[in-house]
Amino acid sequence: MFGNSYGNDKRNDAPIQEGGEYDVKIEDTGRDGDGIARIEGFVVFVSGAKVGDEVKIRINSTRRNFAFAEIIE
Repeated sequence: MFGNSYGNDKRNDAPIQEGGEYDVKIEDTGRDGDGIARIEGFVVFVSGAKVGDEVKIRINSTRRNFAFAEIIE
């Protein structure tokens, strides 16, 4: 018993919600050129963002270990 929750909720570790809006600072760049922000350590790829940008984002989709977002402000 290691606390695994196979098959239950695939998004149970995400501290964010799809459709949620967050203020973030872009800390890094992904290999495809997207900006990378972290929300409570959770990686968020932000389309069109550059390192150092401080932006408001909307989460488009979440995966088990990361999410995709777009800039809204």
